[in-house]
Amino acid sequence: ANIAAEMAIVMMKTSYSTIFNEGLDFSTMLLDRQGNIIAERNFAPAMMGAVNYTLRWTLEELGESFFEPGDVVVHNDPYRGNCHIPEHMLMKPIFIDGELIGFAGAIGHLAEVGGKAPGSFASDATDVYQEGLRLPPVKLLEKGEYNEQLWRVILANHRTPQNSWGDFHAMIGALNVGERRLRELVDRYDLETVIDGSHMLIDHAERRLRAEIEDLPDGRYEARMLVEDDGVGIDPFEVKVAVVIDGSRIIADFTGSSPQVRGPMNCTFVVAAAALYNAVFSVTDPHDSIPRNAGCYRPVQVIAPAGTVINVRHPGPSVGGNTDLQPKLIDLLLAALAKAVPERAAAATGGSSSNLLIGGIHPETGRYYSNYNFDGLGTGATQEKDGNDGEVTRHSNCRNTPIEVFEHRYPLVTLHYGLAQDSGGPGRRRGGLGVERILRVTAPEITVSALFDRCKMGSPGLFGGMDGQMAALLVKRKGQTEFRPFTEVFGVRSPSKFTNVLLSEGDELYYRSPGGAGFGPVAERDLEMIEEDLREGYIGETAARRDYGVEIREGKVARMERTK
Repeated sequence: ANIAAEMAIVMMKTSYSTIFNEGLDFSTMLLDRQGNIIAERNFAPAMMGAVNYTLRWTLEELGESFFEPGDVVVHNDPYRGNCHIPEHMLMKPIFIDGELIGFAGAIGHLAEVGGKAPGSFASDATDVYQEGLRLPPVKLLEKGEYNEQLWRVILANHRTPQNSWGDFHAMIGALNVGERRLRELVDRYDLETVIDGSHMLIDHAERRLRAEIEDLPDGRYEARMLVEDDGVGIDPFEVKVAVVIDGSRIIADFTGSSPQVRGPMNCTFVVAAAALYNAVFSVTDPHDSIPRNAGCYRPVQVIAPAGTVINVRHPGPSVGGNTDLQPKLIDLLLAALAKAVPERAAAATGGSSSNLLIGGIHPETGRYYSNYNFDGLGTGATQEKDGNDGEVTRHSNCRNTPIEVFEHRYPLVTLHYGLAQDSGGPGRRRGGLGVERILRVTAPEITVSALFDRCKMGSPGLFGGMDGQMAALLVKRKGQTEFRPFTEVFGVRSPSKFTNVLLSEGDELYYRSPGGAGFGPVAERDLEMIEEDLREGYIGETAARRDYGVEIREGKVARMERTK
C-alpha cells in the first residue's frame, strides 16, 4: 500500500492538469501477473472497481506474451473493462530474471480526449465515437522505446495535447516508481516471499469481507429508481435491483432495468460492479479496516444484462453513466441493503458529479484550454449523523480546484462560492448541503457543456426523511438582471444536459449541486440541532418553519402547537 501511495504522490506532483494535481481524479495500484489487485491508493473508488477487471480482461484477450520488459500499455475502451472514454488505464509489466511477476498500474481521468465537446463530455452524444478517442490495449512504450506513431495519433486528437503529454508522463513516472519499489522489495525479501505475501494479503481481505457479510441477514432485498433523462430524450428511465445475501456472498441482479438509452447515461459492466463494491464496503467496512485488493471482490457478484443501461453494448455512449448514474446506483443498492440492516443505512446522496465543462482559446496565451470542473454535493444522512456538506460523490474521493488556481488558468472569475442554504433534505438527521457558485466570463467567448442530474428529481429521503433539494443550472446574459434556465435562453432540450453552448464576456453562470437526503421523520429532529442549523446558516427561518414546523423567537425554536 505504501508503494501505491508513493506512486500517487508522483502523479499528483508531476501532472499538468488540475483534474490530477488538484482534483486527484486518479488511482494507482500494484497487481499480480494474473491482473489481480494487490495494493492500491484509492482516490477514486469507481476506478478501482473497474481495475478489478481491466487488466484481467486484457490478459484474456491478448495473453501474457503481449507484454514485454519496458512496455507501457494504455487502454480506455469502455467495452473492454474501462469506466468511460476519459478514464485511461496505464499498465507496466514487471519482469525479474526474465519472468513476469506482476504489473504497476495507474488509472486517471484525462481532462480532454477529443470528441464533439471540449472536455470530452458530450451530454447529447448518441454513440461512443462522439465521446473521444477510443484506445484498445496498445503500447505507448514498447521495450522502453516511445511508440512515436501512436503518440502522434493520440495528441493530434486531443484539444490540449500539451496537458495530455504531461499527464501521461506523470502516470508513466508513477509506474516507474512502482516498478522500482517492487524490485527493491524483492531484493530485500526474495521473490518467493513477496509473491507469497501478496497471495496472503489477498486471501486475508477475502476472509475479512466474507466474515462481515456473514453478519448480515440472509435474504432478497429489492429497490428501484427512476433517472430523470439521458441527455438526448427527456423521458425518465428505470433501474431495478435485487440484492441477495447468501451466507458470505452478495449478489446484485439488475435484471429488469431499462434497455440502454440513446444518450450517454449508460453504464459499462465494470461501473455497475464498482457501484456494488462501494455499497458493500459502505455497509460492511465503513472505516476501511479491510485492505482494498482483489480479495474484497471475490465474495461479490453482479448480474447486469447486456444491452441495458447497466451494461451498454457497442456503440452506445457511456460518459455520464460513470459520473452520474454510478453514484445513484450506489444509493439504490444502499436503499435495498437498508431493508436488511437499517441501522447501517444511509439516505441518498445528491447523486450527480455535476459535470461542468469549459473550453476555448485562452485570450492571454492563444492556446486551447479545457477544464473539467466538479464541486461537492450533499451526502445522505445516516441514523447517527447529518450528511456531509460539499463532498464529492460516494464513488469518488476527489477534490475541488481552489479558486486561485481556477482563475489563474481559465478565463472566468468566481463571484460567489459557498454552501447552498436549505439544500439538505430535512429529517431526524439532515442531509448534507450542496454547493452553489456564480462564474463570470472574462474571455470574448467560451464553450460550456454540462452533464448534471437531480435537476428534476431530488435525492430520495429514507425512513421518513425528506428529499434533498434539486440541482440547478442557470445563466444571466450580460446586461440582464436575472438568471434563467438554459432551456429558455438557448433552447436546449434538457435544463441540465447540453453541449457546446457559447457564452460571451460578461455573461454569468449559476449552478447549484444537489443536496443530500434526510433520514428519519422531521418531527424527531432535536430542537437544539435546528437552532444550530439556523445559527450556522445551513437552513433559513422560512425553511425551518415550513419543514420542521417550529416557531422561532430570538434564535430559539419551539414546536408549533397544532390547532384542533
